[in-house]
Amino acid sequence: MRPLLLALLGICFLTEFIVEGVGSEVLEKSICVSLTTKRLPIKNIKTYTIKEGSMKAVIFITRRGFKVCADPQAGWVKKAVEIVDTSTRRNMKQTKPTGAQHSTNTAVTLTA
Repeated sequence: MRPLLLALLGICFLTEFIVEGVGSEVLEKSICVSLTTKRLPIKNIKTYTIKEGSMKAVIFITRRGFKVCADPQAGWVKKAVEIVDTSTRRNMKQTKPTGAQHSTNTAVTLTA
């Protein structure tokens, strides 16, 4: 009975690392094995990557960290990619570099 229980616990432990979530992507290799047909809410998409290979796909990464493979030819996917790109460019413009930062060894004490 113990070996069976240990095997079951081992399988549960491994699925924690293997199962990514909503996407159908093989971990670490970033290969999509199927594409979603459901539209993702654009507000939930954090970023994306484009994968070439036997199955071309856009892999959306959601704000919760899930990876979802989608058809790059689908209209909603093209629009989502465009919106994410626009949002990223806008955020880059807002965070302007302040110039060279010089390190100092002085401590600052704030008093009330």
